[in-house]
Amino acid sequence: MELHEALSQITEIRRQMARTEVFRGYRAVPVAFSGLLALSAAVAQSVFLPDPSSSLPAYLILWIGTASLSAFAAGLEMSFRMRLTASALRRELTWLAVEQFVPCLVAGALVTLVLVRVAPEAVWILPGLWQVMFSLGVFASCRLLPQATFGVAVFYLIAGLTSLAVARGSLTLNPWAMGLPFCFGQFYAAFVLHRTLERDDATR
Repeated sequence: MELHEALSQITEIRRQMARTEVFRGYRAVPVAFSGLLALSAAVAQSVFLPDPSSSLPAYLILWIGTASLSAFAAGLEMSFRMRLTASALRRELTWLAVEQFVPCLVAGALVTLVLVRVAPEAVWILPGLWQVMFSLGVFASCRLLPQATFGVAVFYLIAGLTSLAVARGSLTLNPWAMGLPFCFGQFYAAFVLHRTLERDDATR
């Protein structure tokens, strides 16, 4: 019993230490890559889906596929770095970062499913809603990331609210309502990561 309590205390101490560390698993290149993917998806939509409201399944496949590919690239980088490190604390920190960001993705997916199934007339809110959800994930991750990441979260929140305010009529499901915010936001995040984490790592 004492051994079990000691192990539990060690695990809790390690988790608390992880909460005070800066997570270095997010890297600038995969984040910037996701920004390029968003821009490419916007171009593809403008060319192949001029009327997304009448081709909603194709619109969802395009943007959910883009998001999935971005998440896969980021996850692959994090997995690679986690395998390279022998530090249990670093692995704990990686899982903590995943736990903080994943809920916003799950919530966004579920809300999308409900809207498409129950209220397809309201799908115009999806671009803004996705950006607001993403901002919540970044806000949740801020405690593990450099302080400048807070600005990235604020940007996505403002972009999402702006989209919700104006994305009606001819602007419904406009490709640039997704492409431009996510391209700029991810490049902004990549700049923050490079300047605050990777440049410091390179000088060590």
